[in-house]
Amino acid sequence: MAKTTLIENGRVICPGQGIDKRLNLLLAGGTVAELTEGRPEADETIDATGLIVAPGLIDMHVHLREPGMEGAETIATGSAAAVAGGFTTIACMPNTEPAVDNEAGTEFILLQAERAALARIYPVGAVTKGRLGRELAEIGQVSRAGAVAFSDDGSPIHNAEIMRRGLEYARMFDRVVIEHCEDPDLSGEGVMNEGTMSTILGLPGIPSASEEVAIARNIILARLTGARLHVAHVSTAGGVELIRRGKAAGAHVTAEVTPHHLALTDECVRTYDPVFKMNPPLRTADDVAALRDGLRDGTIDVIASDHAPHPPESKQVEFSQAPFGVIGLESLLPVAITELIDEVLDWPGLIATLTVAPAAVLGIDRGTLRPGADADVTLIRPDQRWTLDVERFRSRSRNCPFHGREVTGRAVRTIVGGNTRFRAD
Repeated sequence: MAKTTLIENGRVICPGQGIDKRLNLLLAGGTVAELTEGRPEADETIDATGLIVAPGLIDMHVHLREPGMEGAETIATGSAAAVAGGFTTIACMPNTEPAVDNEAGTEFILLQAERAALARIYPVGAVTKGRLGRELAEIGQVSRAGAVAFSDDGSPIHNAEIMRRGLEYARMFDRVVIEHCEDPDLSGEGVMNEGTMSTILGLPGIPSASEEVAIARNIILARLTGARLHVAHVSTAGGVELIRRGKAAGAHVTAEVTPHHLALTDECVRTYDPVFKMNPPLRTADDVAALRDGLRDGTIDVIASDHAPHPPESKQVEFSQAPFGVIGLESLLPVAITELIDEVLDWPGLIATLTVAPAAVLGIDRGTLRPGADADVTLIRPDQRWTLDVERFRSRSRNCPFHGREVTGRAVRTIVGGNTRFRAD
């Protein structure tokens, strides 16, 4: 007989079903059997008193670095970091070496994920060959191999005609295009937000207009093609307003924001610590307020980590010489809880941004506790106070801007397909 597990006495929050109440959850044979007020017999019982029982969390913007940059992260270590952060599902970006722009690369990701046997991993394929922005990749073949979305990620598609054709090609297979919206000519050699702080620090800046010009162009192209566009890691007030207007005008546009853009500003760069160097850069307090408003009113659909690991030595250089990027799989949930609950979102709203919303963007059947769904569950202790310590992270890298921060709330158990893949000490 299939193993059964009863998770009892918890506050079940399943935004996709509109559920937020105390219920018992029965898992059987790797699927959700029922949500009930009763107490059915089970082989295993988990007491969830004081815990939130949520659908398995989804992070739709993760860099796993394999193949080619295994010194920073591997699919196995990234999967371990994911489940430690409460994520049962992640989508990994194609900026590997070589880029994931063909069937073989896509199948390699899926094989390594199966070997790791931790989180579910969905590959994102490159829009253009080698992520060079010159020639479209074989989007149809890569889609059939298992890619759920397409993106050139940190390499924005500068040529508008290539972007248009990429949107049209992806639409043929009902795939979303995830775009890092940046005009490289405007960004130039910038390493932080352009403004008062960059002037004080003597560092070249990246203007907000770099993001906003690209968002505007891509929304226009999404409307032209009828394709689905997802704006990755929006960071500016102007970008939020453009997305808001695009949605109102009928464009098929969605957007995500990261915890670091919701919680930190360019003031952090005063230390010249490269751990605060990311692209898009940390912006101003006004931008943070606009991002929070965008989450509150639904303009921004998803919270994602943009988990971008780097070997420690690569960040131990001058700020201008360090690579862009920070890790976030293991800090996303506690930072989001600490920064957003009651101030910006309620619990169902927060969990929606990490479950049903990214599932809808990617077109995957995840993020729900509906009977018959795969038994992916995250148990969250909402009131646990603790300190983020990168030396205890499962990730291979340590470039987290929240190291040493006291936070509230954490994932204490991560269940994938009915099996516990992480349990907090």
